[in-house]
Amino acid sequence: MHFTIDKNDKYAVVKLHEQKLNTLISAELKSELLIINGLGLVNIILDLSDTQYCDSSGLSAVLVGNRVCRNANGSFVLTGLSDPIKKLITISQLEQVLTITPTLKDAVELIFSDDVEKSAN
Repeated sequence: MHFTIDKNDKYAVVKLHEQKLNTLISAELKSELLIINGLGLVNIILDLSDTQYCDSSGLSAVLVGNRVCRNANGSFVLTGLSDPIKKLITISQLEQVLTITPTLKDAVELIFSDDVEKSAN
């Protein structure tokens, strides 16, 4: 699996450099998301701007990332989704479950606004 991780104080950006998020990739992505979260980074942005296809196992990896971040009172944000991946999420009725932004900049701003909101409560 080809990916980069950019760690910041408040969040980590995982950018997948693969055309397909499928069975061959999903197990390793799940592991990476769990490791990042285990290191105390509870806010993770998954940038799929290089990815054109996702199957059910890839969607499962996304849901694992979403669950571990939420369980740690953090945020999991998807960004850079291609039309086929957006369609899969819609068909799976997960657009209400997952947080999706059009750009990485929007995702970072959302993380910071969520962080401010959580600090106020």
